[in-house]
Amino acid sequence: MTVLRLPRRRGGSHFFVYATLIAFVAGSLFPFYWSFLVASRDTGMLSDHLPPLLPGGNFWANAGRVFDAVPFWKALGNSLIVAGTVTLTTVLFSALAGFAFAKMRFRGSNGLFVFIVVTLAVPTQLGVIPLFIMMSELGWAGHLQAVIVPNLVTAFGVFWMRQYIVDAVPYELIEAARVDGCSVFGTFVHVCLPAIRPAAAVLAMFTFMMSWNDFLWPLIVLDAGNPTVQVALEKLQSGHYVDYSLVLAGTTLATIPVLIVFLLLGRQIVSGIMQGAVKG
Repeated sequence: MTVLRLPRRRGGSHFFVYATLIAFVAGSLFPFYWSFLVASRDTGMLSDHLPPLLPGGNFWANAGRVFDAVPFWKALGNSLIVAGTVTLTTVLFSALAGFAFAKMRFRGSNGLFVFIVVTLAVPTQLGVIPLFIMMSELGWAGHLQAVIVPNLVTAFGVFWMRQYIVDAVPYELIEAARVDGCSVFGTFVHVCLPAIRPAAAVLAMFTFMMSWNDFLWPLIVLDAGNPTVQVALEKLQSGHYVDYSLVLAGTTLATIPVLIVFLLLGRQIVSGIMQGAVKG
């Protein structure tokens, strides 16, 4: 009589895996917690030999000082407009270009795609001066369109969507849509977009974060009275004395929209992946 022996679960290995994950999560959350900790107290806590580990009760007072020191509401609104518009246009145009490069045959497509990829190696700082001259001649210097228009689409977005569409959208589905009388744009909307939702969510998340955190170009092209969040945060620490409670209170407030977008798009990514796994 043969007795089947089930493999024993090794509790030690599971403990090591969970301990490692908890350590990574704690290390990732600690900077944000430390920022909130300092923002909820006064700057004097930084000179203590044993700084407190629990938040204080001064966060809202420090947040109020942030709104008094700089036009923070206007900065938040500007960053939301810029990051939201850039995210939508980058995802849309990158998906359209990626679909064209991946599934449509036209002369020079390979060379044009290589040229787009090569532009990723060009430092952004090289184009700052000619781009500023162009914005000044157009009369856009100091306005939000000077930040939005140069970032309507990115080379990385086109590359990302093209590489995903190559495998995610079979030619058979495209041919079936054409047989049914669907136009090229209709094929993109009804066939391509549903299949690339996970990749679009990832691109949207990274684009929003990069646009929200952009500092150099808004600092150069926008006026002091019309800043984005990162420029406003820089103004909080431009004096001889840096009030870290004030600065980190503003940093904490500026981080909240990014966390909300991350949570919303993270759910979309997981749901898209699960839907694809069930179909497969």
